Amino acid sequence: MTNGEVYKKTLVFSVKRLIFNTICVLVILALSTAGFLIVEKMSDNGLIGLGIGLVFGIIIVAVLAHFMAYTYKAGQIAMMTRAVTEGSLPDDVYGEGKRVVKEKFLTVAVYYAATKLIQRIFNEIGKLITGAGKAIGGDTGEGIAGAVNIGIQVVIGFLSDCCLGWVFYRKDLSSGKATLEGAGIFFKHGKTLIKNLGRIFGIGILSLALIGGALFGIFYLIFSNLPEAFRSLSNEIIQIVQKEGETVSIWISDPGHLAIIAAGIIALVIWFIIHGAFVRPFILVGVLRNYMESGMAHMPTEADMAEVAKKSGKFADLQKKVDKA
Repeated sequence: MTNGEVYKKTLVFSVKRLIFNTICVLVILALSTAGFLIVEKMSDNGLIGLGIGLVFGIIIVAVLAHFMAYTYKAGQIAMMTRAVTEGSLPDDVYGEGKRVVKEKFLTVAVYYAATKLIQRIFNEIGKLITGAGKAIGGDTGEGIAGAVNIGIQVVIGFLSDCCLGWVFYRKDLSSGKATLEGAGIFFKHGKTLIKNLGRIFGIGILSLALIGGALFGIFYLIFSNLPEAFRSLSNEIIQIVQKEGETVSIWISDPGHLAIIAAGIIALVIWFIIHGAFVRPFILVGVLRNYMESGMAHMPTEADMAEVAKKSGKFADLQKKVDKA
């Protein structure tokens, strides 16, 4: 199967994730709006009510995401992994994806424990890389380390997903043992996997410019026709800031500037949802294919694992636990 075919076949997970995320956003907006209207009517402090509603909305969404959303991401990775390693997928891709996730991770807690461990190992690997920037010294070193760290965090997200794919691929191993191998693949084939950087950042930047830019334009056009609403919101914020004795920024005091900020924030949130549901999986297919092919062609050896253990304390700790089990 080509990357395009794999992406189209697993698109059902993206659609379901988009629907779920849209519902979550609507829940947050509804509770925030309700909080604003209720408190505004009772005490003329609508902004405080908005904050209370926002907090409740985030808590509810966090709980829903914890117990439901993980199957969309994990199921999609599981099916992408099968497609690039076996060359085919079943007709009921969504049902099979859910089955595989539940089979590999018996409970939600087991899934999050495994993925958190993967993230920690790769974050530790990232710190080793950013440490090279700091070693240059002075402000230059800090600047290089900071810039590199931003890029590394993006790459780590993809590598963590690839490692999760390897866990699904190695059905005969425990998730702990497969995670060790997955991290070993990165160390062993790092140079090969680096060729994915152009794909990751190129498509990501293009997505932000096109989708994010279009969304910003739409929302700014809408908000620019609501001057009274933003004047009222601006006055509310100014009163709160002045009570704290702080200087009021022009981005708050000017309704036009406030409309720009609001349009930017909302556009960024919606872009993040769309990008995560549709664009990121498109990028991931190619990255995952390179990762899996590298691992299958040259499996990490005991010597490779020992080398990784020297550089990553989290990896070494997991290796000890796996060896004892």
